[in-house]
Amino acid sequence: MGKIEDAIWKMAEPLVAENGMELIDVEYVKEGAEWYLRLFLDKEGDEGIDLDDCELISRKFSDVLEEKDPITQAYRLEVSSPGIERPLKRTKDFQRFQGEKVQVKTFSEVEGKKQFIGILQETTEETVTLDVDGVNIVIPRKQIGKANLVWEF
Repeated sequence: MGKIEDAIWKMAEPLVAENGMELIDVEYVKEGAEWYLRLFLDKEGDEGIDLDDCELISRKFSDVLEEKDPITQAYRLEVSSPGIERPLKRTKDFQRFQGEKVQVKTFSEVEGKKQFIGILQETTEETVTLDVDGVNIVIPRKQIGKANLVWEF
C-alpha cells in the first residue's frame, strides 16, 4: 500500500468499525484521466455489505475527507463490497478463510513459480501455506504481491 492508501486506511478504519463493518482494502488508482479512491467493506453474517451500508460510509467518510483533505487532486470516492473473489491482505483475512481455495501471486519465484492456486492452510505473520494438488507450499508473506479468494461455480 502506498502513502495515500495508508493515510486513508487510518482515517477510515475507525469510522467503518464503529458502524459494525470491517475495512478490507483501500485503493487509490488512476483510470484514464480520473483518480478513484475505493474503500472495500465487509461485515459478519451471511448478508455481507449492502447498498445502504455503502451509502452510509460514503456519506460519513466524505465529511471526514472534506475536513482532513488528505488528497490534493480531484478524485471519485467509491465504497463497495470486496466481491466474491475478495482480496486477502492481513493475517486475520488469511486465517478467516483457511480451507478455502485461493490464488496467490508473488513478487519473485517461490519453488520455481510466481502464481499459485490451492487450498489455504496455516497462516502466520511470516508465511502462508497452500495445499497445491496435495503438496504444501510455504510462501513468505513479504513475497506476496496479491492474494484473493477463488470462486468456483
